[in-house]
Amino acid sequence: MLSIGDFARHGRVSVRMLRHYDRIGLLRPDRVDAATGYRYYRAAQLARLNRVIALKELGFTLDQVRSIVDERVNAEELRGMLRLRRAELAASISAEQLRLNFVEARLRVIESEGHMPSTDVVVKSLPAVRIAELTGTAADFESGSISPVIGPLYDRLFENLCRAGVTPVGPTIAYYELPEGEDGPVTIHAGVPVNAEPAAGQDFAIVDLPEVPQAATLVHHGPMMEVSGSFQTLATWVEANGYRTAGPHREYYLVAGPDQDQKDWVTELQEPITPA
Repeated sequence: MLSIGDFARHGRVSVRMLRHYDRIGLLRPDRVDAATGYRYYRAAQLARLNRVIALKELGFTLDQVRSIVDERVNAEELRGMLRLRRAELAASISAEQLRLNFVEARLRVIESEGHMPSTDVVVKSLPAVRIAELTGTAADFESGSISPVIGPLYDRLFENLCRAGVTPVGPTIAYYELPEGEDGPVTIHAGVPVNAEPAAGQDFAIVDLPEVPQAATLVHHGPMMEVSGSFQTLATWVEANGYRTAGPHREYYLVAGPDQDQKDWVTELQEPITPA
């Protein structure tokens, strides 16, 4: 028999925790001395303690823990449950980390307000270009909405082009459209320049983007998660110089790709404009 202190030491938990588990009926001592009230445990009870601690650390409530261990699940069943819970927690941590990254990116935009050099904005014409494209929809323009859609679109597009024997002839281009009234999901066009004609059976669209006589352009360096500051600089310049937006903006990915670290990405933001 092990005293409560020895049982706590071998189980790597506190005596206070063992007393609590006794009070709620989760882990009763094997024997309680009637005269002294001292609690004693058997070494075999460490197996139940191990399950209780593992389940608790993975986020199960103590009521859930009791239900699980009282069903006397075997080690393999418990291992499967723990793997599933671990995957859920890992996904939750990833989601929270992504939210934190978005917050940090927005804070950097706030810190740079009034300090972004508008002299980097260049007005130029954009030539007409033929692209192969796939489209998808996102709930809004938040990076957390756009990224999960546009990445897989490009993956599928390049796979489809490879099967069709069509070779891209330039950097990728994305553009976005809102429905009438500008309320609703965003249509994402993920494209790449090609020299190809539309043909039956193609699992991508061939689209001719028209020439844009005037576009305000700005080169953004770094992850697209941090593009808000560059877009806001562009919007400020357009308004300050007597223009208004005249069509869907484009993102021209000069340096980008799945094998490229996003901190090294280079993207030209292209905003069609006309005098206000």
